[in-house]
Amino acid sequence: MESLNDLKMKIFHNKNIQRYLLGVVAVLFFCSCKTAEKKYYEVTGLAQGTYYRVVYEDSKIRKDEFDFILKKFDTTFSVYIQESVISRINNNDSSVVVNEQFKHFLEQSKRISEMTDGLFDITVGPLVKAWRFGPEVTGDNLPSQGQLDSILNFVGINKIWLEGDKCVKADPRVQITGNANAQGFSTDLIAFYLDSLGVENYLVDVGSEMRTKGVNSRGVKWTIGITRPEEGIDSLPVEMQSEIAIVLDNKSLATSGNYRKFFYAHGQKYAHTVNPITGQSIPTDLLSITVVADECIDADAIATACMAMGVEKSKEFFRKHPEFDALMIFAVGDSLATYKTDGIVVR
Repeated sequence: MESLNDLKMKIFHNKNIQRYLLGVVAVLFFCSCKTAEKKYYEVTGLAQGTYYRVVYEDSKIRKDEFDFILKKFDTTFSVYIQESVISRINNNDSSVVVNEQFKHFLEQSKRISEMTDGLFDITVGPLVKAWRFGPEVTGDNLPSQGQLDSILNFVGINKIWLEGDKCVKADPRVQITGNANAQGFSTDLIAFYLDSLGVENYLVDVGSEMRTKGVNSRGVKWTIGITRPEEGIDSLPVEMQSEIAIVLDNKSLATSGNYRKFFYAHGQKYAHTVNPITGQSIPTDLLSITVVADECIDADAIATACMAMGVEKSKEFFRKHPEFDALMIFAVGDSLATYKTDGIVVR
């Protein structure tokens, strides 16, 4: 069994791994009538303010190996750790040297931002905070357009770039957040660690951002139950009901939704999705979207961007990018409807 130091070297410094990285609220359930033939193991824990769960076919892997990967990940991406890479960049520490994980995160973020015409943006945090969605914001006053315009001067993924091992900001007020895709990236890293050990069958779930390989303990492909609001868009659903089961075949899955994070002011509903181009909170008929992609970092980011696009623009996006698939749940009057791309297999 490898020591944690050996594990650290393998995950975070091995060149093959670096090259590889460049390469809805959900409920997991298993469904098959086949006789179990394989021995599976399950570990659970806490990470990134949520849970993680790994189900895999290999008795040799210890829980502390997964904990190590996720804790190491936080030293790069957690804004709650003062000495993390991302915190030091946000605090304009000129001495910080970025690692391969951050480089991949930034490169992928820029790629998805371009693909979504700027609607995915890892610098949108100050706008979200201005709309009272951040934990430190209180009061009833909505931001004025003047306030939003002022913030927009230092929002935009084009305002950050890499120069060697340094992250450069065009404006010192630029703030980077991984809220929209870093969790998906951590899911990918755990999955790749399992790949590096030769594990053929697994499911990785970090706060409902998932990645699968092979089959479950019953010998069939992993199946994910997607939940949706039990009632209409004006009922603020608390109870959820599983209605659609997606078969996940060596893919990743992430969900974004507006059905819980919003507020009302002056008779209008404001969703937590903020347009990084206009600065405005976006009223949308799209309640939730589940995106399926090869990499969970991509699924996570695209799901976020689609909430800003709305239903019709999201449909157009997936027509242009058939390498991704999606299941959307949206409002039609007082009822709910669903839309899925051809690659979504339901059971």
